[in-house]
Formats: sequence, C-alpha cells, structure tokens
Amino acid sequence: MSTTLTRQLAGFAISDTRPNSAALKMAQLSALDWLACGIAGVTEPVAQILRAQALAEAGAAQASLFGGTRVPARMAALANGTISHALDYDDTHFAHIGHPSVAVFSAAFALGEAGNLGLAKVIEAALFGMELSIRVGLWLGRSHYQTGYHQTATAGAFGATAASGRLLGLTPGQMEMALGLCATRAAGLKAQFGTMGKPYNAGLAAAAGVEVAQLIEAGFEANPGALEGALGFGATHHGEGNAEAALADLGQAWLFEGISHKFHACCHGLHAALEAARSLDLAAPEIASLTVRTHPRWMTVCNQTAPETGLGAKFSYRNVLALQALGKDTARLDSYSAALCRDPRLVGLRDLIHVQADESLTETQAYVTLVRRDGRRLEASHDLQTPVAYELRQERLMGKVHALIGAERSAALWAMLQGSGSAADIAAHF
Repeated sequence: MSTTLTRQLAGFAISDTRPNSAALKMAQLSALDWLACGIAGVTEPVAQILRAQALAEAGAAQASLFGGTRVPARMAALANGTISHALDYDDTHFAHIGHPSVAVFSAAFALGEAGNLGLAKVIEAALFGMELSIRVGLWLGRSHYQTGYHQTATAGAFGATAASGRLLGLTPGQMEMALGLCATRAAGLKAQFGTMGKPYNAGLAAAAGVEVAQLIEAGFEANPGALEGALGFGATHHGEGNAEAALADLGQAWLFEGISHKFHACCHGLHAALEAARSLDLAAPEIASLTVRTHPRWMTVCNQTAPETGLGAKFSYRNVLALQALGKDTARLDSYSAALCRDPRLVGLRDLIHVQADESLTETQAYVTLVRRDGRRLEASHDLQTPVAYELRQERLMGKVHALIGAERSAALWAMLQGSGSAADIAAHF
C-alpha cells in the first residue's frame, strides 16, 4: 500500500501542472550544461570503459551514447549518466547536495530519443524529475548524506524514475509502484568520491530510473510503500523523514530554480573558497599561509590533503587553491592531472594551506584568510547562494560550454534546446 509521501510525489510527477517560465529557462540552461559535460567527457577513461561495455552488450538501437552509436535506452542512461559526471563539472543543488542533471537528463533523453519525443516534452519531464529528486533529497535529509550516501545517486534515482515514468505515460498507481520499485534499486556511496565510482553512481541512478519505469509499464508489480514504509528506503538509509517540510508548496514553488552551475572544474564544495580567493591578491610568491574556513560537512567530501590523481585533485581544497595561486585556470580540465599533483611548486604551496571546519558557516559559504610574506593579512568570503542574474549566469555558462565543446556546437545546441525539435535532433550532436 502506498504512503502519503509516495502518493504526493507520484501525483506531482504525472500532473498537468505547468512549470513557471523561470524554472523552464533554468532547466534549458542545465540541459546545455549537461550536454557539454557529456560531450566533453567522452575521452575520460571511465567514459571509454562504459562505452565499451555498452557496445559489447549491443541490443536494440534505441538511444545514443555520448561519442556516438545507439544502444538500448537503459544502457544509454547508464553510460551517459556516468560520462556526463566524469568531469565533475555539472550542476549542483545545495538543498540536498546533489547533482540533479546527470541522473535525470540522462534517463529522460534516452527515453525521449527511443520514443521519438519532442524536446519540450523531454525537458519538462526532466524538470519534474529534478524537482522530485530535490524534494526526496530534502526528505532524506542531511543525516542520509552525512552517513555516507551519495544523494546524486539515491535521490537522483527517484528523479530519474519520475521523469521516465512521465515520458512513458504511467498512471498514478503505476508511478507509485515505480517509485516503490526504485527504492530497492537506488544506491550510491560517498566512499567512491575521487574515483571512477563517483560518476558511475550517477549512471546507476539514471539506469535505475529507466529500468523500473519500463518494468512497471510492462506489468511488473512492486510495493508502492517501499519509500517511506517501516522497512522502506528512508528507514533503512538513515532518512530524517520530514515529509511536510520536503513537500511544502510542491507543484507551486520550483526549488530547481536555485540550481548552482559550476564555473570551476572541481567539486562544488570547493567553489565558494575559490570565488573568495579570487578577490585576494593570491600569487604564490607572496603567500606565507592561507587558511580556509568551511562548513564541517565538506571536511569528509572534498578535503583530500595530498591527492595523487586528477580525480582526487578535484576533491582537495589545498590542491585547487594552490592551482589558483600558481596562476592555473581552475575552469580548465587539464589543470587537474596526476602530473600537476606531483609538481614540487604545487606540493610546497599546498603545505601552506590550512583547512578548518566552522559550524557558523552554511554549506554554501567559505571564508579565506591570506597572510602575505610582508605580514599583511587579507580576508574574503563568498556564498554560492548569492543570487546571480539570469543573463550573467547564461553568459558565464556559455563561456564554459564554448570552452568545452566549441562555439559553433554550443550555439547549435542552445538554439535547439529553445526550439521545437526532438530529442533525436540533440542526439545527432552527441
């Protein structure tokens, strides 16, 4: 028997509610961001492994992989979810600390292409799915994340299920059952951070969403109460279970509008510190010491003290701030490499950087204190939740996308995302 939470989520996922224009415009930007990260990520080692696996399994040619070739929709979602998160350059929502786009868009575009659906319908379904993933993430709460679960993979799987079920036209009862079945498939651990396992978590979420929605559509039966029941997902995965707060104004207020896009190619937990340090005279020769104060939650996420790989470098305050002090562009992908991790200049500078937990700060704030060799003390802070005008956000995002996939390709994709084409039209650019 379904629970109140599941009924409300399922009802929202298939409702005729029209998202407001601000939420839809933000979803279009995130779609472009997701596409750029996926297209640019195809050369990553983890992308090569997932593409090879997809091609080896073969099957019905339903949906395109980043890098080309069509495979079954579930496999496309798995591979593309992984590939688009391989660079760790995709968007983040701090309400639950998750990356909504990689799981949900990967599922929605796979089914959209397989069903020859229009872009507007796919993007709208993805928006519903991403909003639902944020709400599920809020319901699970910080205890779920702090225990070690990766919300991109867990809450994201429910979002991918919602988008998939909406595109497949599931009934209310079927959507409840799909969310219940997803409860037995959603998985992902923060223990994988800094390895290929982190982007794979996103791929697993996307694939789970497609798989369970297709199974329910085919007549598969599951417990619709497996999300918040006594032995359900929340109870067994350290969920806090505050449904009232998580579902407040569902269908009226769109929390997805608060999405944060990355302008540095590393873990989003590092970005507030990088933005704060940008305002200081942060040049390597003048640094006597640099202290970063951050929310305690990030100490177990992105505070690797001496990373040895490019992936590990993206989860290290000391490493990214040392890169910035050396004049390296933290927006460039090639700034994160094993070779730079071993650079004596960077290693020496890294030892001058200290990271401290500060409970007075929010998860989106950072405070940086620079002591120069001449004795001067400089301080700066930044909050990632500071509102950014849509026009400025679009400008910065287009600059990032141009750098990742080129101006011509970027312009073509952006024009299509705002037009009336199909998911297949977008896939032709994969």
